[in-house]
Amino acid sequence: MTEKKVSPPARSPGRPREFDIDRALDQAILTFRSKGYTAASIGDLSQAMELSAGSIYKAFSDKRSLFLAAFDRYTSLRNAALADRIAAAPTGRERLRAVLQFYAESSHDIEGRRGCLVAGSATGLDAFDPELAGMVAQALYRNESLLAELIDQGKTDGSIPVSISSGAAARIVLSILLGMRVVGKTGRTLGDMAELVALALKILD
Repeated sequence: MTEKKVSPPARSPGRPREFDIDRALDQAILTFRSKGYTAASIGDLSQAMELSAGSIYKAFSDKRSLFLAAFDRYTSLRNAALADRIAAAPTGRERLRAVLQFYAESSHDIEGRRGCLVAGSATGLDAFDPELAGMVAQALYRNESLLAELIDQGKTDGSIPVSISSGAAARIVLSILLGMRVVGKTGRTLGDMAELVALALKILD
């Protein structure tokens, strides 16, 4: 008896094009980082992601939803990489040094010129999308809380003087980190940015 061959079901006309969503989001992240949310057009994103505009709309509904997905992936990947650096450092002060070095490495040459999705989105969004602006603000608050926590750890283990105000010092360090990402957009060397690490740590003396 001859086995009957069954053909696979035909793809429905409305089914979204299949693609590697993580790879596509990584390309969208680069576009949003370099152009900003408002300046990045669907045409720019379509070209970078190597997807038709229709496929983007089917997968993400609109540019705003795509930005939300890209922002979530960007912050998740950055936070995971930063957590690994922090975990390898023995004291609170060295953990802060690891954070500063992480940002210095992200703020030079081509990577620096691409900019930071969080820092780049911190201004301007509140004018037309308070919800997106609030999401970015929350990301910055979480970073500030992390820095304050590391300073507290340093005060506990003796690597940072107990007289240091954790909240004020955390805000200063956060401002330095954001400034590094902004300055890095102009094209700086790793040496330029690494010099800031030792100077920033003097705040904690």
